[in-house]
Amino acid sequence: MGVRVEEVMTRQVVSVREDTCFKEVAAELFEHGVATVPVLNARGRVAGVISEADLLRTEEFRGGQMPASSHATWRAAGTKAGDLMSAPAITVTPETSVTVAARIMNGCAVKSLPVVAADGRLVGVVSRHDVLKVFVRSDADLEHQIRLEVLNRSLWMDATRVHVAVADGVVTLSGRMCLRRDTVIATWMTRQVNGVVDVINEIDWDRDLG
Repeated sequence: MGVRVEEVMTRQVVSVREDTCFKEVAAELFEHGVATVPVLNARGRVAGVISEADLLRTEEFRGGQMPASSHATWRAAGTKAGDLMSAPAITVTPETSVTVAARIMNGCAVKSLPVVAADGRLVGVVSRHDVLKVFVRSDADLEHQIRLEVLNRSLWMDATRVHVAVADGVVTLSGRMCLRRDTVIATWMTRQVNGVVDVINEIDWDRDLG
């Protein structure tokens, strides 16, 4: 049920090569209005990521400001993307769920992630903005997915006995089910739907089998 990265990612990707010079990298970032770009090696695979922060660090070094570590000094002294980039790149696949991608970005304090295919090719970039698209879905869209995918397809039940109401992403399930455990499962599965803010379970049941 979860939305996958391939459904929200940007497919027209701006990238640079390892031998791209500082000035050209800066021009790409400025022209396309992005904060980071993937760096590709000679085989066209993602070798790292270079950001505005990496370029600013270089400018600070050239201005006499010494980085905190010797490794950072070596990077800041570089003139090519391959020298300045952060490596290895943190990537995801098209099949990665949006929830997992958001968790990675938050945990690694990055704003975007290169998306790579099974063979290592760059196929897109997913950003925090892309992830937020999932959480601005309409209430009608959420209601349709819950009724179709949770109640009908996953639980194989007669959805006519259950009422689904969605307001500002908050889902209220009411009505009646045969078993108490089915109400618990329905509530849990509804929470997994991307865009659902909260679930209120008001479903009654006929039998409690534990």
